[in-house]
Amino acid sequence: MITLVKDIIDYHALTEQVRRNDCGAVVTFLGTVRDLTDGKITVALDYEAYPGMAEKKMAEIERDTRARWPVGEMAMVHRVGHLEVGAISVAVAVSCPHRGDAFEACRYAIDRLKELVPIWKKENWADGSTEWVHPS
Repeated sequence: MITLVKDIIDYHALTEQVRRNDCGAVVTFLGTVRDLTDGKITVALDYEAYPGMAEKKMAEIERDTRARWPVGEMAMVHRVGHLEVGAISVAVAVSCPHRGDAFEACRYAIDRLKELVPIWKKENWADGSTEWVHPS
């Protein structure tokens, strides 16, 4: 599953979705809204994306990840909208026959997602200031 959502990410269901009998390892990464960024107190994040373009890039990352590792199943979900501190903003789950491959594939997928997918976030700080951040 590759998708953008407005609702809470059900990471338990996502993890179950990638489990397979021929894969002995499942790695799930959860990105959460933290309360401190570069010494500034964060109160919330706002995420925006162009769904067609973002999901196309996410699908490319999935294909590339599958070409590099023996991935059984894979899922990537990113939330859009207003998220409070502690909310899960992104989840990546990968199953592989062995744990080393699963860890490497999951890390690669989230790193590429953060680098390539056109999802913008606005940092909302306790002092009332904000700043939009574009993917690197």
